[in-house]
Amino acid sequence: MKFTVSSAELLKKLQLVSGAIGNNPVLPILEDFLFTITGPKLTITASDLDISINTSLEISADQDGEVAIPARILLDTLKGLPEQPITFQVDPDHFSVEITSIFGKYKLAGENGADFPDTPIPDGVDEIHVSGMELHHMISHTIFATGNDEMRLAMMGVYFLIDPDTLTFVATDAHKLVRYRLSHKGQDTSASMILTKKALNLLKGTIHDTDDVVINYNKSNAFFTTPEIQMSARLIDARYPDYNAVIPTDNPNTLTVARKDFLNSVKRISLYANKTTNQILLTISQGSLTVSSQDIDFSNEATEQLTCAFEGEPMTIGFNAKYLMEMLNVIQSDEVKIELSSPHRAGILLPSEPAEGEDILMLVMPVMLGN
Repeated sequence: MKFTVSSAELLKKLQLVSGAIGNNPVLPILEDFLFTITGPKLTITASDLDISINTSLEISADQDGEVAIPARILLDTLKGLPEQPITFQVDPDHFSVEITSIFGKYKLAGENGADFPDTPIPDGVDEIHVSGMELHHMISHTIFATGNDEMRLAMMGVYFLIDPDTLTFVATDAHKLVRYRLSHKGQDTSASMILTKKALNLLKGTIHDTDDVVINYNKSNAFFTTPEIQMSARLIDARYPDYNAVIPTDNPNTLTVARKDFLNSVKRISLYANKTTNQILLTISQGSLTVSSQDIDFSNEATEQLTCAFEGEPMTIGFNAKYLMEMLNVIQSDEVKIELSSPHRAGILLPSEPAEGEDILMLVMPVMLGN
């Protein structure tokens, strides 16, 4: 089997799918790319068993066939070559691969493509269409809030709720929570699933704002199709916690402050916070927000004051600076509202002017004063 392809085009396609390859694959062949040739089309597949992703490009080939080629050495070889046509010659008996460029020849051991695990096929699936921009926003606003605790498997993913008029993404690690709702008509039924963080990060890196993303799903897998890639992702099989139960509804105190000014202040003040708790204090009164922190062990202390609008009783509340910065970084409005009830209950962060069709709510638990 012999085929010729542009080195730059091939490298671009390989980089699109390479994120699916795990660091310690359960099967040695999963360290490879699967190359499948059908007529003038080369389909490249990468998988870690939970996620399979493929993409295609036009080539010049003498026959159909398939071979598995080690991913790392192939990627590194192509990165070191300037753009040029390169030729692959595959031994059909031993699956050895010889690559010819204008500089020379490179030989490596491939494997039988027939041994590569099968990619899940959509079966008994429902379908929705989402724009690349919508999906990108939904991922960007939620994925940072997922957890890493394997004892709480559901929280390691993003909860995706499909309703006839809305799409909802929810992520939480029990310290912070994000709920992103998007008005979206076109689906007839309701469904829910938990998508893995790895699958969403791969999608985020491959979709474009102008893409039409087709999402198919059943009880075990979600399937994503864009103009460049097709991806299947195994869903997390767990029950998502009742996130609505932890969102406080009675928040009589409302702080409104310039988002960028507040974010920059939190960044500076966090440098002086205790490295274990990352605690900063917000002391709030009418027209004044004081941001402060201290680390008694190292005699570090810092205080800044910002102007704000505040309705409610003066109060002091502690938050983890890292969580606040993550939230303030993804909120896009000029001002942010923080709804509070007491120093012992969660604060709610909201954009002061959400984009049309969007409903974004971010919850952050307080750090108890005195810790």
